[in-house]
Amino acid sequence: MDSGLMNNGKWVSEREQEDSQGKFIRPSTTFRHKVTADGSSGFKAESGRYHLYISWACPWAHRTAIMRRLKGLEDTIGLSVVAPEIEQNGWEFSREPDCIPDTVNGTHYLREVYLKADSEYSGWVTVPVLWDKETGTIVNNESREIIRMLDTEFSDFAKPDVNFYPDDLRSLVDQTIDAIYQPINNGVYRAGFATTQSAYEEAVTELFEALDHWEAVLQQQRYLCGNRITEADWCMFTTLFRFDAAYYVHFKCNLRRILDYPNLWNYLKELYQLPGVKETCNLEQIKRHYYKSHHKVDPTRIPKGPIINFEAPFERYRLDSVMHL
Repeated sequence: MDSGLMNNGKWVSEREQEDSQGKFIRPSTTFRHKVTADGSSGFKAESGRYHLYISWACPWAHRTAIMRRLKGLEDTIGLSVVAPEIEQNGWEFSREPDCIPDTVNGTHYLREVYLKADSEYSGWVTVPVLWDKETGTIVNNESREIIRMLDTEFSDFAKPDVNFYPDDLRSLVDQTIDAIYQPINNGVYRAGFATTQSAYEEAVTELFEALDHWEAVLQQQRYLCGNRITEADWCMFTTLFRFDAAYYVHFKCNLRRILDYPNLWNYLKELYQLPGVKETCNLEQIKRHYYKSHHKVDPTRIPKGPIINFEAPFERYRLDSVMHL
Protein backbone atom coordinates (compact mmCIF):
# COMPACT_ATOMS: atom_id res chain seq x y z
CA MET A 1 0.00 0.00 0.00
CA ASP A 2 1.46 3.36 -1.01
CA SER A 3 1.82 6.47 1.13
CA GLY A 4 3.15 8.93 -1.39
CA LEU A 5 5.55 9.61 -4.21
CA MET A 6 9.24 10.42 -4.43
CA ASN A 7 10.95 12.03 -7.40
CA ASN A 8 14.75 11.80 -7.63
CA GLY A 9 15.02 11.39 -3.89
CA LYS A 10 12.60 14.24 -3.06
CA TRP A 11 9.25 13.73 -1.35
CA VAL A 12 6.48 14.91 -3.66
CA SER A 13 3.04 14.13 -2.36
CA GLU A 14 0.44 11.83 -0.93
CA ARG A 15 -2.15 11.16 -3.60
CA GLU A 16 -3.95 8.49 -5.54
CA GLN A 17 -3.51 7.66 -9.21
CA GLU A 18 -6.30 7.60 -11.73
CA ASP A 19 -6.52 7.61 -15.50
CA SER A 20 -8.53 9.94 -17.75
CA GLN A 21 -11.68 7.88 -17.14
CA GLY A 22 -11.41 8.12 -13.37
CA LYS A 23 -10.18 4.55 -12.94
CA PHE A 24 -7.74 3.82 -10.13
CA ILE A 25 -4.31 2.74 -11.38
CA ARG A 26 -2.22 0.86 -8.82
CA PRO A 27 1.42 1.98 -8.86
CA SER A 28 3.92 -0.69 -9.82
CA THR A 29 6.49 -1.96 -7.36
CA THR A 30 10.15 -1.17 -7.98
CA PHE A 31 12.40 -3.55 -6.07
CA ARG A 32 12.06 -7.06 -7.45
CA HIS A 33 15.14 -8.98 -6.30
CA LYS A 34 14.76 -12.46 -4.86
CA VAL A 35 16.07 -14.25 -1.81
CA THR A 36 17.02 -17.84 -2.64
CA ALA A 37 17.93 -20.78 -0.43
CA ASP A 38 21.23 -21.33 -2.24
CA GLY A 39 22.13 -17.66 -2.64
CA SER A 40 22.31 -17.88 -6.43
CA SER A 41 20.30 -14.65 -6.67
CA GLY A 42 22.87 -12.73 -4.64
CA PHE A 43 20.56 -12.76 -1.62
CA LYS A 44 20.96 -15.98 0.36
CA ALA A 45 18.32 -17.07 2.86
CA GLU A 46 20.01 -16.63 6.24
CA SER A 47 18.78 -16.16 9.76
CA GLY A 48 19.04 -12.59 11.04
CA ARG A 49 19.96 -11.09 7.68
CA TYR A 50 16.54 -9.78 6.58
CA HIS A 51 14.04 -7.35 8.06
CA LEU A 52 10.38 -6.87 7.14
CA TYR A 53 8.66 -3.47 7.21
CA ILE A 54 4.86 -3.64 7.33
CA SER A 55 1.64 -1.96 8.36
CA TRP A 56 -0.98 -4.00 10.23
CA ALA A 57 -3.56 -1.97 8.32
CA CYS A 58 -2.38 -2.85 4.82
CA PRO A 59 -3.75 -6.07 3.27
CA TRP A 60 -0.67 -6.51 1.09
CA ALA A 61 1.67 -6.23 4.07
CA HIS A 62 -0.67 -8.36 6.18
CA ARG A 63 -0.04 -11.28 3.80
CA THR A 64 3.66 -11.20 4.59
CA ALA A 65 3.06 -10.95 8.35
CA ILE A 66 0.84 -14.03 8.22
CA MET A 67 3.41 -15.98 6.23
CA ARG A 68 6.23 -14.98 8.58
CA ARG A 69 4.15 -16.09 11.56
CA LEU A 70 2.78 -19.37 10.20
CA LYS A 71 6.13 -20.45 8.77
CA GLY A 72 7.73 -19.85 12.17
CA LEU A 73 10.18 -17.23 10.90
CA GLU A 74 9.81 -14.68 13.69
CA ASP A 75 13.34 -15.35 14.99
CA THR A 76 14.75 -15.46 11.45
CA ILE A 77 13.33 -12.24 9.98
CA GLY A 78 12.98 -9.05 12.01
CA LEU A 79 9.90 -6.81 11.96
CA SER A 80 9.05 -3.12 12.06
CA VAL A 81 5.47 -1.81 11.99
CA VAL A 82 4.51 1.72 10.91
CA ALA A 83 1.71 3.74 12.48
CA PRO A 84 -1.70 3.12 10.89
CA GLU A 85 -2.48 6.67 9.82
CA ILE A 86 -0.74 8.21 6.83
CA GLU A 87 0.03 11.87 7.40
CA GLN A 88 1.72 14.45 5.19
CA ASN A 89 5.08 12.69 5.30
CA GLY A 90 3.77 9.23 4.53
CA TRP A 91 4.18 6.05 6.55
CA GLU A 92 5.70 6.94 9.92
CA PHE A 93 7.30 4.81 12.62
CA SER A 94 5.86 5.20 16.08
CA ARG A 95 6.17 3.86 19.60
CA GLU A 96 2.43 3.72 20.10
CA PRO A 97 0.88 0.34 20.99
CA ASP A 98 1.12 -2.34 18.30
CA CYS A 99 3.74 -0.39 16.34
CA ILE A 100 7.42 -1.35 16.18
CA PRO A 101 10.10 1.30 15.44
CA ASP A 102 12.76 0.90 12.78
CA THR A 103 15.41 -0.94 14.80
CA VAL A 104 17.59 -1.59 11.76
CA ASN A 105 18.01 1.75 10.02
CA GLY A 106 16.75 4.06 12.76
CA THR A 107 14.49 6.00 10.40
CA HIS A 108 11.43 8.02 11.32
CA TYR A 109 9.62 7.68 7.99
CA LEU A 110 9.47 4.71 5.64
CA ARG A 111 10.53 6.94 2.75
CA GLU A 112 13.92 7.25 4.46
CA VAL A 113 14.33 3.47 4.14
CA TYR A 114 13.76 3.81 0.39
CA LEU A 115 16.37 6.57 0.24
CA LYS A 116 18.90 4.37 2.01
CA ALA A 117 18.39 1.84 -0.76
CA ASP A 118 18.54 4.49 -3.50
CA SER A 119 19.39 8.11 -2.73
CA GLU A 120 17.77 9.22 -6.00
CA TYR A 121 14.73 6.97 -5.74
CA SER A 122 11.73 7.85 -7.87
CA GLY A 123 8.50 5.99 -7.24
CA TRP A 124 5.92 5.14 -4.63
CA VAL A 125 6.74 4.42 -1.02
CA THR A 126 4.87 1.23 -0.19
CA VAL A 127 4.64 -1.56 2.35
CA PRO A 128 5.66 -4.31 2.65
CA VAL A 129 9.42 -3.94 2.29
CA LEU A 130 11.93 -6.75 2.67
CA TRP A 131 15.30 -5.27 3.66
CA ASP A 132 18.72 -6.92 3.48
CA LYS A 133 20.92 -5.83 6.37
CA GLU A 134 24.08 -7.28 4.80
CA THR A 135 23.99 -5.24 1.59
CA GLY A 136 21.98 -2.35 3.01
CA THR A 137 19.25 -2.31 0.43
CA ILE A 138 15.66 -3.23 -0.29
CA VAL A 139 15.38 -6.72 -1.73
CA ASN A 140 11.72 -6.58 -2.68
CA ASN A 141 8.57 -4.55 -2.10
CA GLU A 142 6.07 -6.76 -3.97
CA SER A 143 3.91 -8.65 -1.48
CA ARG A 144 3.18 -11.63 -3.69
CA GLU A 145 6.87 -12.23 -4.29
CA ILE A 146 7.77 -11.74 -0.62
CA ILE A 147 5.27 -14.34 0.59
CA ARG A 148 6.58 -16.77 -2.03
CA MET A 149 10.15 -16.27 -0.76
CA LEU A 150 9.11 -16.74 2.86
CA ASP A 151 7.15 -19.83 1.90
CA THR A 152 9.73 -21.58 -0.29
CA GLU A 153 13.25 -20.24 0.28
CA PHE A 154 13.63 -20.28 4.08
CA SER A 155 13.05 -24.01 4.60
CA ASP A 156 16.21 -24.38 6.71
CA PHE A 157 14.71 -22.02 9.31
CA ALA A 158 10.95 -22.59 8.92
CA LYS A 159 8.54 -25.13 10.38
CA PRO A 160 9.15 -28.28 8.34
CA ASP A 161 5.51 -29.29 8.03
CA VAL A 162 4.07 -25.99 6.79
CA ASN A 163 3.89 -25.53 3.02
CA PHE A 164 1.47 -23.23 1.23
CA TYR A 165 2.88 -23.85 -2.27
CA PRO A 166 2.83 -27.64 -2.69
CA ASP A 167 4.43 -29.06 -5.82
CA ASP A 168 1.24 -30.59 -7.19
CA LEU A 169 -0.78 -27.38 -6.84
CA ARG A 170 1.71 -24.74 -7.92
CA SER A 171 0.14 -23.99 -11.28
CA LEU A 172 -3.34 -23.79 -9.76
CA VAL A 173 -2.15 -21.59 -6.89
CA ASP A 174 -0.58 -19.13 -9.32
CA GLN A 175 -3.69 -19.11 -11.51
CA THR A 176 -5.91 -18.51 -8.49
CA ILE A 177 -3.82 -15.64 -7.13
CA ASP A 178 -4.00 -14.08 -10.61
CA ALA A 179 -7.77 -14.64 -10.75
CA ILE A 180 -8.58 -12.92 -7.45
CA TYR A 181 -6.13 -10.03 -7.77
CA GLN A 182 -7.83 -7.61 -10.16
CA PRO A 183 -11.51 -8.07 -9.30
CA ILE A 184 -11.15 -8.62 -5.52
CA ASN A 185 -7.79 -7.68 -3.96
CA ASN A 186 -7.38 -4.64 -6.18
CA GLY A 187 -11.09 -4.38 -6.94
CA VAL A 188 -11.98 -2.85 -3.60
CA TYR A 189 -9.46 -0.07 -4.29
CA ARG A 190 -10.68 0.35 -7.86
CA ALA A 191 -14.12 0.99 -6.39
CA GLY A 192 -13.01 3.15 -3.49
CA PHE A 193 -10.62 5.38 -5.41
CA ALA A 194 -12.66 5.67 -8.61
CA THR A 195 -13.36 9.32 -9.42
CA THR A 196 -16.19 8.78 -11.90
CA GLN A 197 -19.48 6.94 -11.55
CA SER A 198 -18.76 4.66 -14.50
CA ALA A 199 -15.35 3.61 -13.12
CA TYR A 200 -16.89 2.92 -9.73
CA GLU A 201 -19.77 0.86 -11.11
CA GLU A 202 -17.46 -1.17 -13.32
CA ALA A 203 -15.21 -2.03 -10.38
CA VAL A 204 -18.07 -2.87 -8.00
CA THR A 205 -19.78 -5.05 -10.59
CA GLU A 206 -16.61 -7.04 -11.26
CA LEU A 207 -15.91 -7.30 -7.52
CA PHE A 208 -19.23 -8.87 -6.66
CA GLU A 209 -19.28 -11.11 -9.70
CA ALA A 210 -15.96 -12.49 -8.46
CA LEU A 211 -17.19 -12.86 -4.87
CA ASP A 212 -20.28 -14.67 -6.16
CA HIS A 213 -18.02 -17.01 -8.13
CA TRP A 214 -15.83 -17.91 -5.16
CA GLU A 215 -18.88 -18.30 -2.94
CA ALA A 216 -20.01 -21.02 -5.35
CA VAL A 217 -16.54 -22.61 -5.42
CA LEU A 218 -16.43 -22.75 -1.63
CA GLN A 219 -19.79 -24.50 -1.62
CA GLN A 220 -18.01 -27.47 -3.21
CA GLN A 221 -14.53 -27.36 -1.67
CA ARG A 222 -12.96 -26.19 1.53
CA TYR A 223 -10.32 -23.83 0.19
CA LEU A 224 -9.68 -21.92 -3.02
CA CYS A 225 -7.44 -24.60 -4.52
CA GLY A 226 -9.07 -27.69 -3.06
CA ASN A 227 -8.59 -29.36 0.32
CA ARG A 228 -5.35 -27.61 1.31
CA ILE A 229 -4.66 -24.08 2.45
CA THR A 230 -2.35 -22.33 -0.01
CA GLU A 231 -0.86 -18.91 -0.63
CA ALA A 232 -4.01 -18.09 -2.60
CA ASP A 233 -6.11 -18.38 0.56
CA TRP A 234 -3.93 -15.91 2.43
CA CYS A 235 -4.13 -13.51 -0.51
CA MET A 236 -7.93 -13.74 -0.31
CA PHE A 237 -8.08 -13.68 3.48
CA THR A 238 -6.58 -10.23 4.03
CA THR A 239 -9.13 -8.62 1.71
CA LEU A 240 -12.09 -10.50 3.20
CA PHE A 241 -11.00 -9.66 6.74
CA ARG A 242 -11.18 -5.91 6.00
CA PHE A 243 -14.28 -6.03 3.86
CA ASP A 244 -17.21 -5.46 6.21
CA ALA A 245 -15.36 -3.05 8.51
CA ALA A 246 -13.78 -0.88 5.80
CA TYR A 247 -14.52 -1.64 2.17
CA TYR A 248 -18.28 -2.12 2.53
CA VAL A 249 -18.79 1.41 3.89
CA HIS A 250 -15.66 3.41 3.20
CA PHE A 251 -15.08 2.19 -0.37
CA LYS A 252 -18.83 1.81 -1.10
CA CYS A 253 -18.49 -1.90 -1.89
CA ASN A 254 -21.97 -2.24 -0.49
CA LEU A 255 -23.99 -4.67 -2.56
CA ARG A 256 -23.43 -7.33 0.09
CA ARG A 257 -21.30 -7.92 3.16
CA ILE A 258 -19.06 -10.95 3.55
CA LEU A 259 -21.42 -11.83 6.39
CA ASP A 260 -24.12 -12.25 3.73
CA TYR A 261 -22.13 -14.98 1.96
CA PRO A 262 -22.47 -18.22 3.96
CA ASN A 263 -19.45 -19.96 2.45
CA LEU A 264 -17.10 -16.96 2.27
CA TRP A 265 -18.02 -15.98 5.83
CA ASN A 266 -17.40 -19.44 7.27
CA TYR A 267 -14.20 -19.75 5.23
CA LEU A 268 -13.01 -16.40 6.62
CA LYS A 269 -13.72 -17.46 10.19
CA GLU A 270 -11.89 -20.75 9.73
CA LEU A 271 -8.75 -19.06 8.44
CA TYR A 272 -8.89 -16.43 11.18
CA GLN A 273 -9.11 -19.11 13.86
CA LEU A 274 -6.03 -21.02 12.73
CA PRO A 275 -3.30 -20.75 15.41
CA GLY A 276 -1.22 -17.62 14.91
CA VAL A 277 -3.45 -15.82 12.43
CA LYS A 278 -5.54 -13.60 14.69
CA GLU A 279 -2.35 -12.26 16.28
CA THR A 280 -1.62 -10.60 12.92
CA CYS A 281 -5.12 -9.09 12.65
CA ASN A 282 -5.58 -5.60 14.05
CA LEU A 283 -9.03 -4.26 13.19
CA GLU A 284 -8.53 -1.08 15.22
CA GLN A 285 -5.49 -0.08 13.16
CA ILE A 286 -7.28 -1.06 9.96
CA LYS A 287 -10.20 1.25 10.69
CA ARG A 288 -7.91 4.08 11.78
CA HIS A 289 -5.96 3.79 8.56
CA TYR A 290 -8.85 3.67 6.10
CA TYR A 291 -11.11 6.23 7.74
CA LYS A 292 -8.42 8.76 8.70
CA SER A 293 -5.87 8.44 5.90
CA HIS A 294 -8.02 8.51 2.76
CA HIS A 295 -9.35 12.03 3.11
CA LYS A 296 -10.61 12.30 -0.46
CA VAL A 297 -12.73 9.19 -0.09
CA ASP A 298 -14.41 10.04 3.22
CA PRO A 299 -13.30 12.91 5.47
CA THR A 300 -15.59 11.86 8.35
CA ARG A 301 -14.79 10.11 11.62
CA ILE A 302 -13.92 6.48 12.38
CA PRO A 303 -17.15 4.48 12.80
CA LYS A 304 -17.83 2.60 16.02
CA GLY A 305 -18.93 -0.56 14.24
CA PRO A 306 -19.51 -2.99 12.86
CA ILE A 307 -19.29 -5.65 15.55
CA ILE A 308 -17.87 -8.76 13.85
CA ASN A 309 -17.29 -12.01 15.71
CA PHE A 310 -14.52 -13.72 13.77
CA GLU A 311 -14.29 -16.31 16.54
CA ALA A 312 -17.83 -17.60 16.10
CA PRO A 313 -18.08 -21.29 15.16
CA PHE A 314 -17.61 -22.02 11.48
CA GLU A 315 -19.23 -24.70 9.35
CA ARG A 316 -16.65 -26.02 6.93
CA TYR A 317 -16.24 -29.54 8.23
CA ARG A 318 -19.25 -30.67 6.20
CA LEU A 319 -16.95 -30.76 3.15
CA ASP A 320 -15.21 -33.71 4.82
CA SER A 321 -11.70 -32.77 3.73
CA VAL A 322 -8.51 -32.98 5.69
CA MET A 323 -7.12 -29.61 6.68
CA HIS A 324 -3.49 -29.18 5.71
CA LEU A 325 -1.19 -26.26 6.40
